[in-house]
Amino acid sequence: MAKNISILGSTGSIGQQTLEVIKTLPNHFKVISLAAGKNIQLLSWQIEEFKPEYVSVYSEKEADELKNMLNGYLPEILIGSEGLKYIAGQDNSELIIIAVVGITGLVPTIEAIKAKKTIALANKETLVAGGNLVIPEAKKNNVKILPIDSEHSAIFQCLSNSNKSLNKIIITASGGPFRTWDKDSINTASIEQALTHPNWNMGPKVTIDSATLMNKGLEIIEARWLFDIDYCNIDVLIHPQSIVHSMIEFIDGSILAQLSTPTMHLPIQYALTYPDRLECSLVEPLNLSKIKKLEFYPPDLEKFPCLNLAYKVGNMQGTYPAVLNAANEVAVNAYINGKINFYDIYNCVNSCINNHQSILNPTLEDILNADNWARIYVNKEITIKG
Repeated sequence: MAKNISILGSTGSIGQQTLEVIKTLPNHFKVISLAAGKNIQLLSWQIEEFKPEYVSVYSEKEADELKNMLNGYLPEILIGSEGLKYIAGQDNSELIIIAVVGITGLVPTIEAIKAKKTIALANKETLVAGGNLVIPEAKKNNVKILPIDSEHSAIFQCLSNSNKSLNKIIITASGGPFRTWDKDSINTASIEQALTHPNWNMGPKVTIDSATLMNKGLEIIEARWLFDIDYCNIDVLIHPQSIVHSMIEFIDGSILAQLSTPTMHLPIQYALTYPDRLECSLVEPLNLSKIKKLEFYPPDLEKFPCLNLAYKVGNMQGTYPAVLNAANEVAVNAYINGKINFYDIYNCVNSCINNHQSILNPTLEDILNADNWARIYVNKEITIKG
């Protein structure tokens, strides 16, 4: 019987690739709901192909545009955050894909957990900002959270549901486009150069996070919550080939690694089919005989200070991680739009952290308020710099 799927963020990179996987396995999945923001043209094509019962869009404006584009089949159209919450908690979905960007994923994730839905999580910000709420709620409702990020999927696969005898987690990073550059060259690099990732095809925000290594920092915080492990037992290694997606080390020194070609289709499909594995026609099998070398290096924390900042903030707990995430999101957007230089991303986020008054055991309201405060703070910083 086909598994009923809902996708929050269907027009983003992960959402599109999820639908590509579903197309290759039409007898295994049925798309019940899609949620998008403002890319109404793409959403209309997805509706025509997959015939969801519900869709959610950013506002009434996008809803009107969508109605004018659709010919024939018309799903029920929902609006904004309430639409996301409805889709996340609806009765007829078995698996909810959380692939929206940023803090937007937090509330619908909690809603899906309360509705006892299995969650495939591609939104690391949800656990960075609200891990202290999401994980206890998931445990209380016996809800499984399946990671879609390639690194966390790799760890999940290696662990096989057991942390027994685990010593440490080793998260790999490609090093991004500036791995071999010096600091001065990095700071004056063009936006186009920063957005040219050597191995992965991702959205602009995640690509810049990869360039600063903030992406790894956020993944460290996410891993802490997903796998119930202390920060001192989470390491990062630069691995330029992006073949080893992450590793785990046991107390006897043994290391397990998950290897595959660098594509998101594989971790997406594993989350969709879990606990089963099916043939993945979208992924070229890894030919180890053609791989000349696999390299691993420690990260350069002087060139990429965002990584160390994330370790620091994770240990500080409270609302600091939510502030880190929000401040970074605003700063990255400013960089993409040419308002600040590369290292101003770190400077803005660090300043925001240093000026935040944290709440140690935050509620959802506290987290959302901290997120909003950080956005206002960094926008003021950027205005001053401008």
